[in-house]
Amino acid sequence: MSKDEQGSVVIVDDNPHNLQVLSSMLQQANYKVRPALSGEIALRAIAASPPDLVLLDIRMPGMDGYETCERLKANPLTRDIPVIFITP
Repeated sequence: MSKDEQGSVVIVDDNPHNLQVLSSMLQQANYKVRPALSGEIALRAIAASPPDLVLLDIRMPGMDGYETCERLKANPLTRDIPVIFITP
């Protein structure tokens, strides 16, 4: 990636405050950030436009981080995207 290109990060967390804090930090570091409040929303966003990295909360209602990651890794179009689990 050249100096002029922005890295793209999807942050998945059911806590809006956590999304805001992480988004702000990454935007200040010049990353393009796309927040998602659930695994379902994240999977749709990632399928539409795959990011360079996914930051994924483990404990979420509905689809948790493990299931979200399993679905990403099962899809040939998204399986190579790095995932970092985040949890308080």
